[in-house]
Amino acid sequence: MNIGIIGAGRMAGALGARFAQAGHHLAVGARNPEAAAALARALGGGPAYGDIASAARFGEVILLAFNRSGITEALAAAGDLRGKPLIDRNNLGPYPARGLSIADRIRGESGASVVKTFIRCHFHVWRMSPPAFDGRRLAVPYCGDDKVAKPRVRKLIAQMGCRPLDLGGLGKARHIEYLAAIVIALPFDGADPSTVFNLVDTTT
Repeated sequence: MNIGIIGAGRMAGALGARFAQAGHHLAVGARNPEAAAALARALGGGPAYGDIASAARFGEVILLAFNRSGITEALAAAGDLRGKPLIDRNNLGPYPARGLSIADRIRGESGASVVKTFIRCHFHVWRMSPPAFDGRRLAVPYCGDDKVAKPRVRKLIAQMGCRPLDLGGLGKARHIEYLAAIVIALPFDGADPSTVFNLVDTTT
């Protein structure tokens, strides 16, 4: 699958490395061409790189790995995203305010088919191969409304060695964002960056 990565930071690198490991083709797009080129090299030299619009055109799925303060700018630079599968992995930080979910905001601004996931863990966790704790695969919640986008994202989660956890429609995005806020607050208070909440039941 072709995956366009918008952003060149640590989360883009962590998730991009796992996608590449699973055999997907990547293109990195960023405001700074040098940053995009550096991430492409770090991912093994195979990924293409360029501006945000080129990564968006390339991707059958787009990973929006951009700081939430720059989302509007990134979406504008991406061009026409209507109906395109887009992974929103942005979080609200440790002290979220009330309002629309980031996922709903992105869908409203871009018209993309948004799936919310990859949000509630530090980038250190996504670098794990696979992310597992006490012998259990990490449960990764995801939600969205699109019948094409969701199976593609579910496949990505499973290929990373994680347990996909379908929470339903995009209306659940705010729930995931609040859960992430709790987890994110722990490292802010001194917990190890690999600290997670994991689903524990009879399913392994």
